[in-house]
Amino acid sequence: MKREYAVAEKLLQINAVKLNPQQPFTWASGWKSPIYCDNRKILSYPHVRDFIKSELTNAVFSEFPDAEVIAGVATAGIPHGALIADLLSLPFIYVRSKPKEHGMGNQIEGVLEAGQKVVVIEDLISTGKSSMEAIVAIQAAGGEVIGMSSVFTYGFPVAEKVFGEAGIKTLSLSNYNALIEVALDKKLIAEADVELLKQWRESPSTWGQ
Repeated sequence: MKREYAVAEKLLQINAVKLNPQQPFTWASGWKSPIYCDNRKILSYPHVRDFIKSELTNAVFSEFPDAEVIAGVATAGIPHGALIADLLSLPFIYVRSKPKEHGMGNQIEGVLEAGQKVVVIEDLISTGKSSMEAIVAIQAAGGEVIGMSSVFTYGFPVAEKVFGEAGIKTLSLSNYNALIEVALDKKLIAEADVELLKQWRESPSTWGQ
């Protein structure tokens, strides 16, 4: 089984991803969505956690062999990043959404030397906004971001545009299309739902209005 399908199957098994086209979820942004993804649940299932850890590590090792530092994006990317850094015996840092308001006022925690090649780890890529903010913070601190890897991506055109314009290579273990195929095969959704789900991915901000 291809990796993207195997990962999608695991996420569905532990309810990290829920699909409900008929009764959409509401995101914090106010978007109506037929999908809700909570990859934090991976951490509570050791067999799935080990699988994801192994697949992410293999992906980083094969696609970004020059990596010198692994960076987790707060908060959900931190545990996955730390696990990968441990397996690869590489330094680990993490990036806050904004600088601390006390103490040293750090946005990046850990040690990053100027010029070091960094791979950024996310649990989930949606619009790409928070990921790019972390990438910009690393670059401002003198790090060279050579790529980003995540567990799952929705594959929004807006995210692909953001990373493309920034010249950032991205790699996700699984994606929205693979998830829909697996969910359909497992009879978690009906054939009639597929078109609805695809329409949402093309225009999530206006879907369901």
